[in-house]
Amino acid sequence: MHADDHAVLLSAPDVGDLEQEYVLAALRSGWVAPAGPDLDLFEHEIARRAAVPHAVAVSSGTAALHLALLGIGLGPGDVVVVPTLTFAATANAVVYTGATPVFADCDAATGNLDPGLLSDLLVQLTGEGVRVRAVMTVDLYGSCADYEGISPICERFGVPLIEDAAEAVGSSCAGGPAGSFGRAAAFSFNGNKIMTTSGGGMLLTADAALAGRARYLAGQARLPAAHYEHADIGYNYRLSNVLAALGRAQLCRLDEMIERRRALRDRYAKVFAHVEGVSLLAGDDTAANCWLTPIIVDTARTGWRASDLAAFLAARDVETRPLFKPMHLQPVFAGARAFLNGSAEALFAHGLVLPGGSGLGDRQIRRVVDGITEFLDGRR
Repeated sequence: MHADDHAVLLSAPDVGDLEQEYVLAALRSGWVAPAGPDLDLFEHEIARRAAVPHAVAVSSGTAALHLALLGIGLGPGDVVVVPTLTFAATANAVVYTGATPVFADCDAATGNLDPGLLSDLLVQLTGEGVRVRAVMTVDLYGSCADYEGISPICERFGVPLIEDAAEAVGSSCAGGPAGSFGRAAAFSFNGNKIMTTSGGGMLLTADAALAGRARYLAGQARLPAAHYEHADIGYNYRLSNVLAALGRAQLCRLDEMIERRRALRDRYAKVFAHVEGVSLLAGDDTAANCWLTPIIVDTARTGWRASDLAAFLAARDVETRPLFKPMHLQPVFAGARAFLNGSAEALFAHGLVLPGGSGLGDRQIRRVVDGITEFLDGRR
């Protein structure tokens, strides 16, 4: 079977000869244990890309978020504002610290945290005497949150901003790269992300003390002694030198991979350009990395649902997915406090995420686009 005839996945890893070259060189160097020169270089190169002084490579984006929250002293009794439209890891990292997430709704046009709602929420919570210790943002599907609106609000209330940029490596906003906003930020290099280290993540910050604390905790909080000495509970959160080598090769190709994803999003935009009732979420964001392309379907105008298109494409071996189910609707967070405007629930009900992988072959892309076109033609 030709590679282009395989199932079309949402975002399969895009690796090739360069990645093999870097990983093989790391293996041959003898640096197979977690520490090593590729790890140091990867941290330096990612920090430079994100325009921050410090980067700490870890085992996942979730680990990076956890360490960032610990770095600002989060603990039981504290509250963190968390976007409700996100993957569970964003909220889970808050719970790991013993703090409590309070969920906030999104801007319907982007899916990102609504600055106006955030301001009203902070006024109400602080008025109630609630100890709000942080605001988290999520750069959803690679589109940065509205930091020009959100950052001044956090400064006004004296609340640190933590940026979940797991999906936004290579994106930018308001003249700054993703990963550079707030007290600390997190990247993810999971297998489905725009660039991958198989599994892995990175904490980014301008705060040297926070970075040092994160590095210490990520290495099981081992103190400098001839024997194993520990004064704190630590975590096994280190990224290995071999996986960092894979990440370095991916970073070399990042701009190329972003361009391929952007070209695919542009093709989707053309397919739906004259379809009344279908829009691309944050479709005019030219600074996004186009990790995936979510569309929003207004069933009252189209006469069909997002799930109808999903079923049609699934029959052709094309993977799609609904937008994230909001955290306030998740059973694990039943009863959690939430400030809502209805946008997240509407996006979940009417959204569909289309494949965006940079490794898709021309025949696979045609299969997706032709499938969408066939579906639309059948419903005109």
